Amino acid sequence: MAAGQRPRGWWYPWIFVGGMAVVVAVNIFMMTMAVKTFPGLETQDAYQKGLAHNQTLAKARAQAERGWTAEVVFSPDAQRKGDLTAILRDRDGRPLDGFQVEATFVRPTVGGHDFKIDLAGKGGGAYAAPVTVSLSGQWILNLAARRGEETFEDSRKIKVP
Repeated sequence: MAAGQRPRGWWYPWIFVGGMAVVVAVNIFMMTMAVKTFPGLETQDAYQKGLAHNQTLAKARAQAERGWTAEVVFSPDAQRKGDLTAILRDRDGRPLDGFQVEATFVRPTVGGHDFKIDLAGKGGGAYAAPVTVSLSGQWILNLAARRGEETFEDSRKIKVP
């Protein structure tokens, strides 16, 4: 080897250094995005809901014993607008009228888009309202119907094109 000439493979350690720099840069980017996009809230009032767990289970058993069901129809157009209709029936298929029905749309992946609407009674156990959804994709639709002390709750996933 001539004087002043570098030995063969002198740059091999720099391959490792460059690879580690890429890994560190990607990790910093991922941590930054995770902190910026996560609202930090998983469940509203989680501690109180945990304390009321037995009451929640009792309400679910009572609802199952009544045998009430909800049929939900929502077919939005290309602009994500459409009529939401919920038809409530008892165990024998008779319509359940006289309820105050509220629908809550929850976007599971993006915070800040959840909203509630009241559905108006249309007769025959049907409750409806016009709805405009802000984003396409999967939503969770929670129905809550109340008539005096009687309550009915239903939750389902819906897909908005």
